[in-house]
Amino acid sequence: MAKPRKKTKKKKIRKDIGFGLAFIQSTFNNTIITITDQNGETLCWASSGTAGFKGARKGTPFASQLAAGEVASKAREFGIRYIDVKVKGPGAGRESAIRALQTHGIEIKSIRDVTPIPHNGCRVRKRRRV
Repeated sequence: MAKPRKKTKKKKIRKDIGFGLAFIQSTFNNTIITITDQNGETLCWASSGTAGFKGARKGTPFASQLAAGEVASKAREFGIRYIDVKVKGPGAGRESAIRALQTHGIEIKSIRDVTPIPHNGCRVRKRRRV
């Protein structure tokens, strides 16, 4: 008995988007950069880990700079020329990722810090003693 063939979907590649959003999530251990279209659908992403760094070196500004370079080159394939940047987190790779996006030929329209700050919500954990 013949097995029915599965339909394979080809990956959609949209060209000439022009304007997008860049989300930079920078923690102490890693930096993740995601570029989306205006609807918020992810086009491409990279992190310090995908750039080839392991362990403590993922949290460095140089690692986030290389990750931003990878994302910028992927975004250029979609035709993105302008982006709004939203930065979240306290990590070391925040500014270097923004600079790397600029140097790779993407014009930055605005930069917003969207780090969540509590307005005296939940009770804070007990302080760590070393």
